[in-house]
Amino acid sequence: MDYLNRIRIKGRDANPFFVLMGIQLGPYGEGRAELRMQVRPDMLNGAGWLQGGIYTALCDEAMALALFTVLEEEERIATISENTTFLQGARSGEITAIGKVTKKTRNVAFTEGVVKRSDDGAILSQTTESFTILRKS
Repeated sequence: MDYLNRIRIKGRDANPFFVLMGIQLGPYGEGRAELRMQVRPDMLNGAGWLQGGIYTALCDEAMALALFTVLEEEERIATISENTTFLQGARSGEITAIGKVTKKTRNVAFTEGVVKRSDDGAILSQTTESFTILRKS
């Protein structure tokens, strides 16, 4: 069973990282995906801010899920590169990652995403990512 079918059947339980981080599925499809999670005290760095890798990981998951919604049955993906720019910090509350596919060719796909505060929509980080498209043999 492929990833998207597992998500449809099991929801967030299809992805162990979603369970670990408390990530909730938002709407997804047609090259877009939205994920939400609560900032917890155990996610903060020593200065009391949400650790930067969590922004990147949440956005990576949203962009990958967005890409899965436009893949052909025999296609799989692997990350080539990822770049995140951090704009604001968060200490608490809910954050939302929105990922979208900007271009997909036969061999490579490009995505972009943002992480926002859920309450006021303030953009906390921006991420771009490229993926190689692999085919089952």
